[in-house]
Parts: sequence; structure tokens; C-alpha cells
Amino acid sequence: MSNERAASSHPDRPAIAWIGLGIMGSPMSENLLKAGYDVTGYTLEQDKLDRLAAAGGTAAGSIAEAVRDADVVITMVPASPQVEAISYGPDGILENARPGALLIDMSSITPQTSVDLAKAAKDKGIRVLDAPVSGGEAGAVEAVLSIMVGGEQADFDQAKPIFEALGKTIVLCGPHGSGQTVKAANQLIVAVNIQACAEAVVFLERSGVDLKAALDVLNGGLAGSTVLTRKKDNFLNRDFKPGFRIDLHHKDMGIVTDAARNVGASLPVGAVVAQLVASLRAQGDGGLDHSALLRAVERLSGAQV
Repeated sequence: MSNERAASSHPDRPAIAWIGLGIMGSPMSENLLKAGYDVTGYTLEQDKLDRLAAAGGTAAGSIAEAVRDADVVITMVPASPQVEAISYGPDGILENARPGALLIDMSSITPQTSVDLAKAAKDKGIRVLDAPVSGGEAGAVEAVLSIMVGGEQADFDQAKPIFEALGKTIVLCGPHGSGQTVKAANQLIVAVNIQACAEAVVFLERSGVDLKAALDVLNGGLAGSTVLTRKKDNFLNRDFKPGFRIDLHHKDMGIVTDAARNVGASLPVGAVVAQLVASLRAQGDGGLDHSALLRAVERLSGAQV
């Protein structure tokens, strides 16, 4: 009943299907519910469906059921293979969403996957935006994500109110795939930044400096960053509960190094950090937060972690 009331009290707002209710997807979909949108969700984990229902959404039993009556379909899954799995085939989004629907993929995938999806969707009369995000779990919860979008201006304009319920910095970056290209650059900068912070933490601790004081003063100057603001407690407390897993950043570093190679851009520092992320994953830390790059620096410095 609550969903019916929400829909009827906001007849101008599109009905939304949300596919993928993970660390990012759950709080993001809940922010749309708080903004008065009618959200029907589907994901593989029953407890995540229960969470959506408890927040006032509707749990669907399949992708087809979730997208059948949706004006807008939003996807938030780990990588390109998952986007392809939920989009294509008889049980996928393209076969079951209605013509005229807008598909917004907020996953972080290869630019080419986004371009291919937009072409396939066009044949079905479905419009597509790639709209990956930055800000991590905290940004998703607080609805302050940075959203980088690729696609048509008219579709972006239609989606803008939805994006405004999810994030703070919302920019159309160019045609299909452009959002993913900018996200790849984002992940390059974040990984290099975390690595630099991790090296500084080990250097400071080995030097006997008060680490909390040092990070506070560093963050107030040119060395300060959103990364340091968000991650300094992870470093201080050695708390690597995942907000964004090493496994996913490993995937993203593969995207950016491959895309850079395709366009002839050299990423010497990015390539080194990509290998450090890969080594951390190989040592069994793939499920930890990407701030766990600190563990790799500690190991290189002779610590047993």
C-alpha cells in the first residue's frame, strides 16, 4: 500500500526498477525511496530484497518482473560480465523492458561494454545512459556521489532529478562510454592517491610521529584529499571493512590500463599501482577495502601482516 500511495502522490515521477542491491545499490535505492520514487528491485541475495522491502520498496522475483512496468531501469552490478548477463538474453532487461524505457547503468565497466549496450538497446527502442559513480559506500549512503554520465543530452535531462536524489556532482561527459572513461580516470587517481597515503602512513609510523596529528595537518594542506578524509580512520584503526573492495579496484585498474593502451596514453605510475593492487589481491586481501593497500606497503617494509 505504501508504494501505491507513493506512486499516486507523485504521478510525475517515473516508476523505477533497480537491479543489483549490493554495498552501493542498497543505500542508493533507499535514497530514491526517501525522495518519493516507487522502486521495484531485484538482486540475487534474499536479505537484500528484504532490506529493500523494509525500506518501502517492492521486491521482485526476477529481472523480467522488476523491469516489466518500469519507466526507468537502473543497474548497479560489479563488472562488465554481470552487466551483460542481466541485460541480454530472454530473461534480461532488453527483452523484458518496455520500448521507450530509459536504462541507466551505474556499474563501473569498460567503455566499450557501454557503447555496445547502447547500440543493442536502441534496436529495442530502449534509451541508455552509462552513469558510473564515485564516492564509495559513504557517498552512496549520504547521497553525495559524483556521477559521470555518457549518452544523449535529452536522456540526461530526463534522468537529472533521479541523479540529484543520489549524488551531488552530476555531469554529462559526452557520448555513450564517456562516463565509463571518466570513471576509469577516477579509479586511477584514487588508487595512486591511496598508495601515496599508505606509503606516508608507514613512513610516519616508522619515524615515531603521532600519526593522527600528522594526518590531520597533512589533510589541511596541499596533500589533503577526499581520499585522505574518507580513509584516514581506516589507516589509523587498521579497519579494512570493505566500502570498496580491492577485487573491484583490481578490475577497474585493468579497465584503465587497457583503455589507455588503446588510445596510446602512457600511465607509468598507474601501471605500478595496478600491479600493487594485483599483488594485494593475490595475497588474499581482495575482499578488503582498497585502503588495505597499506598492508602491501607494510609487507614491503618488512612487517608481518
